Amino acid sequence: MGSSVAEAKEKVVTYKNCTELNKVYKGGVARSSSVKNKGGKTKYKPHVSKAIYEANKKSDRDKDGIACEK
Repeated sequence: MGSSVAEAKEKVVTYKNCTELNKVYKGGVARSSSVKNKGGKTKYKPHVSKAIYEANKKSDRDKDGIACEK
């Protein structure tokens, strides 16, 4: 039970693709707040949630710990 209260309240959704994920999380989802974007320039700050990142890991094309960064 290593979950924090904030994570427990969050609804973990697996999105079909980045278009769907970015409707909810404009900047994508980061695995942790210490993760640095290795891709291109981003306009938005990613939402930090290990649970949601894990559910959407397939959308992290550059494998930098941020899914669907934008």
